[in-house]
Amino acid sequence: MGQDQAVPQFDANGDVRVPAFVLPVSGLLSAEAAAFQRTRATMPMFDGAGTQEPDIAARREQINAYAATGVARLRENFAVEIVPQTIGGVEVLDVTPADASHDPDRVLINLHGGAFTVGWDGIAMMEAIPIAALGKFRVVSVNYRMAPEHRHPAGVEDVAAVYAALLEDYAPGRIGIYGGSAGGALTAQAAAWLPAHGLPQAGAVGIFGAGGVPFDAGESAYVAGYIDGSFPPPPADGSAGIDITRGYFVDCDPRDPSAWPGYHLDVMATFPPTLIITGTRAMDLSPAIFTNSQLLKAGVRSTLIVGEGMGHCYHYGLHMPEGRDAVAAILSFFCENLN
Repeated sequence: MGQDQAVPQFDANGDVRVPAFVLPVSGLLSAEAAAFQRTRATMPMFDGAGTQEPDIAARREQINAYAATGVARLRENFAVEIVPQTIGGVEVLDVTPADASHDPDRVLINLHGGAFTVGWDGIAMMEAIPIAALGKFRVVSVNYRMAPEHRHPAGVEDVAAVYAALLEDYAPGRIGIYGGSAGGALTAQAAAWLPAHGLPQAGAVGIFGAGGVPFDAGESAYVAGYIDGSFPPPPADGSAGIDITRGYFVDCDPRDPSAWPGYHLDVMATFPPTLIITGTRAMDLSPAIFTNSQLLKAGVRSTLIVGEGMGHCYHYGLHMPEGRDAVAAILSFFCENLN
């Protein structure tokens, strides 16, 4: 090491002062993923400048417009039927293979991403279409209540209402729940909520791009803020940054097990088999690792997949082998466990 090369500085309180450095594209990536990394300079970074669109209706339109190209591509590549309806008093999209080849005895509940504020119905369709088509599943994507209009536990209450209604037609062991980002966190909340409120546990859950603790818990939110850039890092001075959930958890105790079950081993022990997917460049890496460790400690079967060089919710990226591998793992997991 040269004398003039910058090195980390370790403070007495354990903080690390990291020098500026260049992070090369991983040599372990597929050619498609490496090419995608090179496009990051032209991609939008929502709220990256430390500001937030004040009009939630405008932000929802913005996110749906951003998702529209991907949704159109999915509709071209995957033949599905999408039927808006109401289940348990909650608006849903009922997504099935167009040829009705899905297993009539199994169903998946999808909880879309979007920081508990956006994502209906653009992100919902991105999450539901490939799973329904490739896995031959009926996927019920839930339009759960979000902020700023609503607060926790509104979203998980809606999920429970849909789940309870589906129990009229499906055995609980044949119902799976999955979601990405906020939907992944909401999936963890649902797994905690169902048995705590007298409902039988689902057969299996998939927590993708999230964990059972807040997104800013642990180190990865800081690291990913600088090497991935999809979300800004927490302020360096320890002050509160942008609340991307727009107050969804404002009145919630930071350790409330209905919101963040990962802190509570007794709650985690009630979880069904769980699949967790994150990436080495994802802000959710630390919550995912911690949640997996807690589940294993609680005696629950948990599988953690960490995509090398991958960012937040990389399983959306079917243009990459890594994204396709993640989706294949999701389908295999639910096929194995919903029986």
